[in-house]
Amino acid sequence: MPRITHIYTSKPIVSVVKLKLSAAVHREGPWFVSWCPELDVASQGRTVEEALSNLREAVELYLEGQDVEVPQEPFLLTTIEVEHAEAARPARP
Repeated sequence: MPRITHIYTSKPIVSVVKLKLSAAVHREGPWFVSWCPELDVASQGRTVEEALSNLREAVELYLEGQDVEVPQEPFLLTTIEVEHAEAARPARP
């Protein structure tokens, strides 16, 4: 459940909603790519921490001024194991 915080200023009251979203990170060459599956927003960085920090910023910018429906619960991310037989490669002449 999102947590709502009210900020009181001289301007109209603004509600800040804290969302708990999923983040998946994988490596692509020298970069770590981070992805939020609920919003389909991605970013990257040279470290995992930088990739996640950049993802937070990208998600905040994505949500800024938009009426986006976010699932109540974060995605369940897990791993699976599969068997894969590699095709025989023809011998080089």
